[in-house]
Formats: sequence, C-alpha cells, structure tokens
Amino acid sequence: MEAGIQLPWMALQVCHNVAGSPCPEGAPRNKVERGTRPRLSWNCLVRTNLAKMLNGRKPWFPTAYAHRQNQSKLYASAPTMTDQAVHHSPTDIKLHTKSSMLSISFNDGSTFELPCEYLRVFSKAAEVRTMDQPVIGKEEVSIQRIEPQGQYAIRIVFDDGHDTGIYSWDTLYTLGVNKEKNWTDYLERLEGMGYQRNAPEEGEKRIRLLYFAWMAQKMRKETEQLVVPASVPDVDTLLVWLGRRKPGGAVLFDKERVRVTVNKQFTEGFTKLHEGDEVGIVPTSPTPPATRDLI
Repeated sequence: MEAGIQLPWMALQVCHNVAGSPCPEGAPRNKVERGTRPRLSWNCLVRTNLAKMLNGRKPWFPTAYAHRQNQSKLYASAPTMTDQAVHHSPTDIKLHTKSSMLSISFNDGSTFELPCEYLRVFSKAAEVRTMDQPVIGKEEVSIQRIEPQGQYAIRIVFDDGHDTGIYSWDTLYTLGVNKEKNWTDYLERLEGMGYQRNAPEEGEKRIRLLYFAWMAQKMRKETEQLVVPASVPDVDTLLVWLGRRKPGGAVLFDKERVRVTVNKQFTEGFTKLHEGDEVGIVPTSPTPPATRDLI
C-alpha cells in the first residue's frame, strides 16, 4: 500500500500527515465509528425539543415552516439517504496523500483510483454543476478530509476550500467506470476554451535508489543516484525504465518479484515520484532469479 491513509467505509479515519507517516501528537483527526448517530439538523432538534416540552403535541409555527423550506432549497442538490437504493457498496477506501489519489474498492470486485483533481472538477455540488465553464486550476488540489454521510455517501473536503460535494457510493462507482471518457471530454473542453493544464512535477527528477537483499548483489551496489526522465512519473513506469537500462534487467524489476518503497513507505504502482525521493527496491522472495549480475 502506498504511504497513505486506509479508510474502511464503516469507520473512516483521516489524519493530516505527510506521505502516510504516523500522525504527530496533537494532529487533527476525524473518526466516525460504526453506530454513530448522524448529526440532526437545527430544525429537527428544535422540533424534537418543542415536542417534548408540549408532551408529544406537534407545534406549528409559520417561521419554522419557512425555515424548513429554506433549508430544503439550500440542500436540494445534496443526495439524501432515501433518494435511491444504493446499488454498489465500498469494501475499502484508501486516501493516498503523496499521489493525491483516492482508491476505492467495491463489493463487485471493482477497484478505482480516482485523482483528487478528477474528483474536484466533477464534484456534484450545485455550484459546480451549474457552471457554464469547466472547473480549472485544480491540478495540485488535495483532499483535506473525508466525512461519512450516514452509510450511503461521503463528503470530501478539498484543500482549496471546496466542501459541499457529497459523493454517494453509486456516484463514486460511476466516476470510476467512466473515468477515461470523462477525463477525455474534460480535456477537450479545456482545449476548446484555450486553457492549458499545468501538470505538476513535469520534467526530470533526481531520486536516490536503494537495493536490498539479492537485488544489491545483482546490481553490484546498494545505492545509487539517478536522474529519471519526464516519461517516468510513477513507480510502475520506474520499474519498467530500470528494467530496460541494462540487458537482462527486466526480469529483476518485474513488479511480481519486488516491492517498492518511497521515502520508507511501501507504495502502490501509481505512486507519483517527486524530486529528491528515496526509492527502495525490495525483493519479495529470498531466492534470486537465475540471471547474471548486472554491471
């Protein structure tokens, strides 16, 4: 697992940490345990308390009715637990802070990696859905925290201040299934309006490689400094690139034979690489493949 935060859907936990390191003492945390009652609205609390005071009689005030009407207009765009039946339920949610990626697995076996930028520009919030132009300038947006909404959805709070997007399980599933088409259409709309995305960290990156166990023997070294090209943005492409550097290297860097750490944390293949990262190549078996040592 990448250096990230695992978020089981029945007990979401979010820590404000960097690259998945343990949260320092006093770091803000958000935890919702199974069985926690959803927070009641102001109007519901007022009516409940008044009903108790009046021995169960239902009070009627025009002002309360007006407030309820205003509340319904304000939150008309937000789904409710009774809007529709949930067809897809998550079995695992992970927030990968380093890669700015939300990974979510569903009960039908599907797993989707949804970038924070993608979730932000396709937010279901009313102010986003009613815009004439697509949302722009969110290339480096990250998720600040995730809040459960009952057992049917989550509210995602982004670090740019956007906090009104509620994502039901079916919405997240649909975003995952249609990710490629949605993103292609989005880029075409940006091109049509003359906007060019500023993708972060494009270009060469200097990283430090650490080789462990038999990998150090095969490479004839335990560490080396490398400058990787712009065509190597993540861990998966790094392994392919390393395997092509020398004849016979592909079998050594097969992702079934090794696990990769970035800054001392085990990662996923989509983990983004950044300038100055320390990358460890750790064999998954004590027995090396039958190849000659690389020089």
